Amino acid sequence: MTERATNCTSSGVPLEETGSTSFPCPGCGTAIGRSPRCRNQGVLYTCPSCQYQGP
Repeated sequence: MTERATNCTSSGVPLEETGSTSFPCPGCGTAIGRSPRCRNQGVLYTCPSCQYQGP
């Protein structure tokens, strides 16, 4: 398992709120962080390592 992300990959905000999540990138396994706001609004993220994009 990869390390947990500490900031949202899309917005950069710290992952401190309830509903924040961290998961491995489907493309390369790098930790991806998502804040509740970005998750709810479907803001795209781009993996900093392999450029994989997801909602």
